[in-house]
Amino acid sequence: MSDRLAVLPQYLLPKQLLTTLAGKVARAQLGGLTTALIRRFVARYQVNMAEAANPDPASYKSFNEFFTRPLRDDARPLAEADFLCPVDGAISQFGPIECDQIFQAKGHSYATAALLGGDQELAAQFENGHFATIYLSPRDYHRIHMPCDGQLRRMIHIPGALFSVNPTTARGVPGLFARNERVVCLFDTAAGPFALVLVGATIVGSMATVWHGVVNPPRPGVVREWRYDGENRITLKKGEEMGRFLLGSTVVLLWPKNTLAFNPQWVAAKPVRLGEALGQRLPQA
Repeated sequence: MSDRLAVLPQYLLPKQLLTTLAGKVARAQLGGLTTALIRRFVARYQVNMAEAANPDPASYKSFNEFFTRPLRDDARPLAEADFLCPVDGAISQFGPIECDQIFQAKGHSYATAALLGGDQELAAQFENGHFATIYLSPRDYHRIHMPCDGQLRRMIHIPGALFSVNPTTARGVPGLFARNERVVCLFDTAAGPFALVLVGATIVGSMATVWHGVVNPPRPGVVREWRYDGENRITLKKGEEMGRFLLGSTVVLLWPKNTLAFNPQWVAAKPVRLGEALGQRLPQA
């Protein structure tokens, strides 16, 4: 079966309704039922609870509390690199942005401006730059950390669809990551501007950042933006948590032209872990 045929049912499913219902279940505190759900999930997806700060499934009051569980302090040592991998997951794609086009999968690319909510001026900062797309599977740790030091400038919540973001869907749905709901976080760094985009998906109940809390819901259906200047200044260190998914999804990272050289060991579909080397900063002329 072709990937396009495989994803056809997703066009017909009531994705928003399913996501709303899943969010309610994930937030519910149902005692033994919650514990049974967590245990089944751990077994189904082979979640390594030995890495968790609290390895006891029965101790989590809700599925969301389990899903966003912190790791042990020693579980993810940070590499000696200018840019770190911000999540556990698998590399979907990475490499150069061709003018304004980001490679999604064979036969599919999408515009940087589309990913960033149609902001052409913002997208121009990343023209001919670099990108990395990392998919977080259900078994992965779902907190997101900073790949480098950064000062937060803007956060933009962009409404959109809620397709799955698994590899089959990435191959079958054109412009997937620029169609789905997403939260764009924009930072100033020593290497220039940097964008970290949290992409929503079917059954992703919400996305949250450490400075704002839960961003969605609400889902008002319009673009919302927050700016962080003056007294609202927020600075995060490399390796520090910046956000989380309440149920899994994908992150897209953007850098300007001539910013970094990717880790030569990176290849598409390779599993990666938070804190490993993503790349090194290129010398500036």
